[in-house]
Amino acid sequence: MSKYISYEQSGVSIDAGDESSKQIYSYVASTFGPRVIELPNAFAGMFRVDYDEKLFKKNYKNPVLVACSDGVGSKVQLAGKIKKFDTVGIDLVAMNVNDMLAHGAEPLFFLDYLAVHKLEPGVIAELIKGVAAGCRLADCALIGGETAEMPDTYRVGDFDMAGFAVGVVERKKIITGANIRRGDVILGLASSGLHSNGYTLVRNICFKMAGMKMTDSVDELDGAVLGDVLLEPTRIYVRSIVKLLSQYKVKKIVHGMVHITGGGLVGNVPRVLPKDCDAVIKESSWPVPKIFKFLQNNGPVEEAEMFRVFNMGIGFVLIVAEDFANSIKKKLTRYGEKIYRIGRITSGTCKVILK
Repeated sequence: MSKYISYEQSGVSIDAGDESSKQIYSYVASTFGPRVIELPNAFAGMFRVDYDEKLFKKNYKNPVLVACSDGVGSKVQLAGKIKKFDTVGIDLVAMNVNDMLAHGAEPLFFLDYLAVHKLEPGVIAELIKGVAAGCRLADCALIGGETAEMPDTYRVGDFDMAGFAVGVVERKKIITGANIRRGDVILGLASSGLHSNGYTLVRNICFKMAGMKMTDSVDELDGAVLGDVLLEPTRIYVRSIVKLLSQYKVKKIVHGMVHITGGGLVGNVPRVLPKDCDAVIKESSWPVPKIFKFLQNNGPVEEAEMFRVFNMGIGFVLIVAEDFANSIKKKLTRYGEKIYRIGRITSGTCKVILK
């Protein structure tokens, strides 16, 4: 027996890391566009921002870079429970790019950070496969990332992930909510389900209180497998919203946009409201997905708490000029969104009123 100790004997495998890098490259490369500069064995990702009309369809006169960082939260624990790792990467991208989208920014590139107990190349490949899929949906490039093997920090089977996105918006087209006024219409875009918020409460209800398993079929969810519903990826709204905004090169008819994350409608919509305005939202104006009713009934959870924790079926909000509300609704429907007219802006004190 050798008298020397190695890094691998201490719990970290350099060889596994090298193998992971080889396995994930095809997924990463699938997100590259003409702005990405490929450099083998580089220490950093590179992305062109120079002016070249032949290369780029769209350039900016006064570009403002927009940056976001976010994670998936305890939803990753559910992925680990059933060894399904190819969807939480989509969530990771969505939580970042939907945030920057709320200011009218177009995502440019994305980086990921994965932390694991033990580096298993097959698992890492599945996680990055999801990240790459999310990047393709958001039309942004996955130009770098890091995987950390930390057996002393994470328990067996545990992992976590974080994402970092950079986008761009023309300075005069930044959407802040400052143009919101009384009479504006509130449009809600349907979520794909829970998205990536409230999962600590979800796990408490489903597994501790109701004693369910991820593999259970649930009658209240039309017989769907619980794990499939809980791991449904967050919807990415980038393509439809970017396409919509490009239709209005001069008129500023979208006055505010909101990504509905932790805090729900009541916690996020006020972030863009002027101090003298309220958002009056009619709860019956859209169909609430069955997963929310299931959680509310099995908690039980008070209605106000549901709206404070979950998106309740609305994943993204636009606040628009009244005269353009119908045309915007039609356009977004054509682009593949389910969209509802859920409320109106009134005089008030910067709060959401649910009716």
